[in-house]
Amino acid sequence: MTVGHSEGQGYQHDRCHSVIKGVKRIMGNIIKEDEIDSIVRKVYADLDGKKNIDAVSIYNKPDKAEVRELVNNLFRVIYPGYYRDRSVKIYNPKNTFAVTVEDIFYHLNKQVFLALDFCTKRGTMTEKDREEESYRICKVFFERIPVIREYIESDLLAAYDGDPAAGCLEEIILAYPGLVAITVYRIAHELYKLMVPVLPRLMTEYAHSETGIDIHPGAEIDKYFFIDHGTGIVIGETTVIGKNVKIYQGVTLGALSTRGGQKLSGKKRHPTICDNVTIYAGASILGGDTVIGENTVIGGNTFITRSIDANTIVSMKNLEMEYRNNGKTRHTEEVGQSDEWYYVI
Repeated sequence: MTVGHSEGQGYQHDRCHSVIKGVKRIMGNIIKEDEIDSIVRKVYADLDGKKNIDAVSIYNKPDKAEVRELVNNLFRVIYPGYYRDRSVKIYNPKNTFAVTVEDIFYHLNKQVFLALDFCTKRGTMTEKDREEESYRICKVFFERIPVIREYIESDLLAAYDGDPAAGCLEEIILAYPGLVAITVYRIAHELYKLMVPVLPRLMTEYAHSETGIDIHPGAEIDKYFFIDHGTGIVIGETTVIGKNVKIYQGVTLGALSTRGGQKLSGKKRHPTICDNVTIYAGASILGGDTVIGENTVIGGNTFITRSIDANTIVSMKNLEMEYRNNGKTRHTEEVGQSDEWYYVI
């Protein structure tokens, strides 16, 4: 027995990894190298370029992880002090902020350059064209950041005014998933308007995965937008939302049908919500011709596929509650909804 190498240790070494004439023993399993090589060749041969999922090159595609990091870094610009890099000691905030902006600009420019290769609407672009266009897009985007922050400030105030549970503005910035989702949407929407492919959707899907709120970057949403609770909200691409709109969890602003597939691309498929509308939990409002008039209240669990006049309260017809005990119905009662029901939430 070798000094410092027990019998048990030697056994474990042999079990974990041994190589004998082209045979590997890994974790107790025999693996024949020639068979593995054959499997690799067969799988790789299937990447013949005839399928849309065949792209082998991994260096000319937008990087999902880097896009997520971009979003996180942009939060440091939108909310300086709330999302700053705590690992860096700051003596001169202005200089640190300048470095942050430059770094974001560089990485955004890189990802936009890669994404422009996907844009069929722009036609074929040379590498030089993409370099110039990606720089132009990033320049315009950063010039729009003050406007983005102006809209987000209004969303923050709407959340504070609209939620008696909010203790302070700082609590909303740090803890409210609705504001997170809206902020990412506001960022992605600017890139969407600049016709950047892929990246805006990657950004809003990141917010979707983090908050459960799915806002398509193509939606048009005005100031003072408030999402309360938020989980399960879906807002489609061609939705138009006016000022001072409040939406609760589980609301869908969707299309009536997508059976037309790509033939419906670019057409108005989702509803228009006018100013000062409140939509309560679980409501579904569908269709591109559906307009919800201003100052309207949409009750919970309603299903709407036609326009609603302004200054209207929409609620479900009175429901019937059934009480059962040991499999037997004891009694039923009708649950009414008065005009004041929507204040209780």
